[in-house]
Amino acid sequence: MNTPKGRPSGRQRGDRRGRRRGSSSSSSARRRSSRPRRNDGPARSGKLTTTNALPPVEAPTGFADLGVPERIDVGLAACGFAKPFAIQNEAIPVVMEGRDVCGRAKTGSGKTLAFGVPMLARITDRAESRQPLGLVLVPTRELAVQVAEVLEPIAAAAEMRVLAVYGGASRHTQIDALDAGVELVVATPLRLIDLIKSNEVDLASTQIVCLDEADRMADDGFTPQVEWILRHCTGRSQTMLFSATLDGDVGHLIRHYLTDPVEVAIAEANDTVGTMHHLFLAVHHMDKDKVVGAIGQGIPKLVVFCQTKRLCDRVARNLKDLGASATTTRPRMSRTISTVRVAQHAPVAMAGRSPWSNTTSTPR
Repeated sequence: MNTPKGRPSGRQRGDRRGRRRGSSSSSSARRRSSRPRRNDGPARSGKLTTTNALPPVEAPTGFADLGVPERIDVGLAACGFAKPFAIQNEAIPVVMEGRDVCGRAKTGSGKTLAFGVPMLARITDRAESRQPLGLVLVPTRELAVQVAEVLEPIAAAAEMRVLAVYGGASRHTQIDALDAGVELVVATPLRLIDLIKSNEVDLASTQIVCLDEADRMADDGFTPQVEWILRHCTGRSQTMLFSATLDGDVGHLIRHYLTDPVEVAIAEANDTVGTMHHLFLAVHHMDKDKVVGAIGQGIPKLVVFCQTKRLCDRVARNLKDLGASATTTRPRMSRTISTVRVAQHAPVAMAGRSPWSNTTSTPR
């Protein structure tokens, strides 16, 4: 069949459309490639925490007076640690003697160096592949990274290696580091058990073990896992435990896995809870927002825990309807904690996952 002169054939039309689409896509690709990338800020380091560097000091430091050897003291000086804190003054000499230690101290008291420095000092051998010589067990991945970041530069000055092992990070990267040999491992229980069961790490050569924030691990239900790990540390010669409290499940661990431990404490046993007043209210679910609003009128700052982000939004809306000042903010993180600003004088309330939806805690 003949095609009219003024009208191209279907193939010709398709070719032209294809050329138009091709030229359009290529030109848009050129526009995308020539468009400068938006820089929203500094590149991410991949770390879960941020370590504030201190200016270096001259060696020897005050840690040398506690029996810390020069190879470790040099690293402390380079990191800016000049004088030990109270818990470090109490714990380091005892640990350096090889004694088991149970320490009672609050978070932020400096206990990381209290156990980390003598552990590095007492480990004098070179670790074999997948056979760490020291182990620190912690309840969360954030704490694992934090402890490792504090101890890494001190260990590096003594040509030692520290590795954080936790879930949510590359398993293969951790296995490769263990394969190269690591003197000190800082680990969360579940990821470490996973590596032990798959024969990626062997704790038979582990000489020193420390349980950091043992009360939190017990509260999170990790006591059986901690005991399982301790039973696999067959070469263990020294055990330390640091906790805010030394009773309950923590006391069980002390009795069964520490030998004649020396108790080191810089605070009274009830200091960690002595600054809080707890009030439990049984409230009908339809009256919760009204009760929170009423409490907020008499308290400058208020913290409210909700179960979900959606519930945070709903509570904030209801509080606004009641005349309170309420806003919500959410950091873009996994395991989110949402923030709600509530009540008359702009008090701050944080809303996240909590089983105590009817609990209000106010600082004295």
